[in-house]
Amino acid sequence: MKLTFYGAAKTVTGSCHHLECGNVRVLVDCGLRQGADEEENGFFPFHPGNIDAVILTHAHIDHSGRLPLLVKLGFKGPIYATGATCKLADIMLRDSAHIQESDAEWKNRKGKRSGKADALPLYTMADAEKTLEQLVPCSYGETVRVSEEITLRFTDAGHMLGSAFGELCATEDGETKKLVFSGDIGNLNQPIIRDPSLVTEADFVVMESTYGNRRHEKQGNYKASLAQIVEDTFTAGGNLIIPAFAVGRTQELLYYFREIKEEGLVKRFPDFPVYVDSPLAREATMIFAGDQTGYLDEDALQLVQSNVGLFAFPNLYLCRTTEESKRLNEDTTSKVIISASGMCDAGRIRHHLKHNLWRKESTILFVGFQARGGLGRLLLDGVDAVKLFGEEIAVNARIQEMYGLSAHADQAGLLEWIGGFSPPPRHVFVVHGDSDVAPFFAGLLKERGLSAHAPDYKEAYDLIADTVLVPGTPPVKRRRELRESPAYRRLVAAGEQLMEVISRNRGGANRDLGRFADQIRALIDKWDR
Repeated sequence: MKLTFYGAAKTVTGSCHHLECGNVRVLVDCGLRQGADEEENGFFPFHPGNIDAVILTHAHIDHSGRLPLLVKLGFKGPIYATGATCKLADIMLRDSAHIQESDAEWKNRKGKRSGKADALPLYTMADAEKTLEQLVPCSYGETVRVSEEITLRFTDAGHMLGSAFGELCATEDGETKKLVFSGDIGNLNQPIIRDPSLVTEADFVVMESTYGNRRHEKQGNYKASLAQIVEDTFTAGGNLIIPAFAVGRTQELLYYFREIKEEGLVKRFPDFPVYVDSPLAREATMIFAGDQTGYLDEDALQLVQSNVGLFAFPNLYLCRTTEESKRLNEDTTSKVIISASGMCDAGRIRHHLKHNLWRKESTILFVGFQARGGLGRLLLDGVDAVKLFGEEIAVNARIQEMYGLSAHADQAGLLEWIGGFSPPPRHVFVVHGDSDVAPFFAGLLKERGLSAHAPDYKEAYDLIADTVLVPGTPPVKRRRELRESPAYRRLVAAGEQLMEVISRNRGGANRDLGRFADQIRALIDKWDR
């Protein structure tokens, strides 16, 4: 029984964990790598056709965004997720495919002038639609038989609508191990969704550590702080630009803005306009506003069922078209603009930054995690200028951050969650944290008497022997590898897949194996120069 880490190992994005139990191979999450890791998205270090099933903890793109690529490259099995996650994945994966196709089209228009070869999208809308057909909706608490060897149960993670902890029981050679995959652990007392549930039993835990080295602001300050930022920005005559994840964070902000307006917290500008400029956020908001019984908290359900509405307030506008988006920057009236993507790596937010970063009267407010290497992190780190659409833009706007507005548990919340296991797990794998944060949080767990470590990329762990089977690749080495060409990395991945095919053919007919060996030898002779 083997667990291998193919993503979010000493990085924050790209969650992908591979469980091998007997002859069954299961992935838990298959997310896009973002920020500094983005270049690695085009290949897998395993053969997608060998995967029997995928367990999806929630719909965020850093957990789900490479599923269409997995399907494109041969995965044909079921994708288990909660019902709400399936609904959100429907819009998020289509949106991601649209971005992939649009980016490739833009690169090709630009590349033709310089004679470059055509760029291909990571995956297409057709790949996304095929992926959606493989989704299998599940309920919280339902026991699902993934195979003869593995059962699954989802428990509410309190991170976003439909997010879940994956509880897996795996049996090999008569020995059963329980594994809990945290996905992302939710923050306490968030609006709209319920608090994370406690899981109390596990042999092994794979847990996130996004905020493993810090604590959020004290609860109760969010609305007052947000209202004050609006007041200050509008007084200066600028715009408040909020990069926000289209699913989850945007809806949380709208919930707070509704309360701010109802309570009259922005004294000088009570009728301030709020624009949501993201087609994906608009669709997600419609899903959140429905009767999501079993996923929403009691206060949110009462608002939905009483027809008051979670997000309805005066001067709220949900932009539909590109023309509407462009008009926001042509209009000089102060306004709040919530736009995606939350890490500023794509989407309409980059246009709003281009038109506002140079304005000292405007404010850019970050309300979510910013991965290293991304534009959002660069702005938070205090750069003087950034390049957007080929133009250098001075950074004169106020750059602010609200840690408290986070869908992730902070250090205290993470420690409370792992402390709920009784008896303690045999071992905790700390993932989904920066290269300095994940080991730091693993050290905190060790200080509390837990067996824990932060695995490296491609590290394989023997769950029966409870030991590292194959050492992984440290993050420093991986960053050097990113300088190698994408074609070379594809070649390395193909070589690793070839070794898997060779391994599966052990015991085959001698004549077939000999022919296979001759074909490989012919390739070696051709390229060994």
